[in-house]
Amino acid sequence: MRASRGGRPPGRGPRRSLAVLGLALALLTGACAGGSTKGPGGAEATPESASARAAAAGKQLAANTLVPLEGKAPAPELPVTVDSSDGRKVTVTDASRILPLNGGVAEIVFTLGLGDRVVGRDITATFEEAKKLPQVTKAHDVSAENVLSLRPTVVLADTDTGPKEAVDQIRDAGVPVVVLDPATKLADVTTRTTRIAEALGVPAAGKALNARMSSELAAARAGVPAGSKPKVAFLYMRGSAAVYLIGGKGSGADSLLEAAGAVDAGTDAGLDRPFTPITTEALAAAQPDVILMMTKGLESVGGLDGLLKVPGIAQTPAGMNRRVVDLEDGVLLSFGPRTPLVIDILVDRIHQG
Repeated sequence: MRASRGGRPPGRGPRRSLAVLGLALALLTGACAGGSTKGPGGAEATPESASARAAAAGKQLAANTLVPLEGKAPAPELPVTVDSSDGRKVTVTDASRILPLNGGVAEIVFTLGLGDRVVGRDITATFEEAKKLPQVTKAHDVSAENVLSLRPTVVLADTDTGPKEAVDQIRDAGVPVVVLDPATKLADVTTRTTRIAEALGVPAAGKALNARMSSELAAARAGVPAGSKPKVAFLYMRGSAAVYLIGGKGSGADSLLEAAGAVDAGTDAGLDRPFTPITTEALAAAQPDVILMMTKGLESVGGLDGLLKVPGIAQTPAGMNRRVVDLEDGVLLSFGPRTPLVIDILVDRIHQG
């Protein structure tokens, strides 16, 4: 199963307003005092500060915009030759017309400050800055004709970008195609950012973005209450297609839940595959305190009330207490610059009583 992932660079107005929001949040976090606890990183945290971070993260995700690195946009230093995950060496000589064939990759390119060079988008690039760009995919299939009509100077793909014939056609037309490994866990975010930045000739910007994300993740994890370790089951559902799956080892959600101070219920129950069909037996073994879902997946089964009608759900602690957390499809497993916002929200919502 392939999980859902992730036009114009934001102007000074949105960037300034987000900076002000960040400053206000920092002041609020620093001002909160009574009843503080130490998070995993040893930083002071309070329920109030964790909730404030989650509220700010929720607003930013609702706006569906990105926050580029501060300062002047980096200037690519080219040519560069990089390793491609299809076993090739690829030389990039021009990054004036970039085409990312993956939403998560596009998020990284925009956040590096190169959004004004992006000429098209994949169907999974749903953030606001990309919406006006021409789409070059249908479902997840790439149209070589659509790609080549945009005259890209470099294409960024991943190993499951296809069909293979289309990728070959783009490469045969003389366009450098850099293939990346998919990001399936939190640790992949920095690796992917580094590789993209290197391929576009802006390695220093990649280091700066990784440092920013590392700081944001540490701040989010500091809000985990001491001694709290809820069991959370990630359910992937598409009611209209009768797809009902529970996540296990390698689902991607397991990595996020670990970072948020929780136990992945599927993995804990011995599910050693990324996804397993939901059964009453599997749910009984998992016994989640909280259920995590993608928003559209929850909607597809009729919301919380519909979810509780799925056999076995209502009998779990999560079902009995109606503890369900949902996050937007294109963000939850995007593993990119907005992932720290996901952790902010998870830390706040899964540790509530």
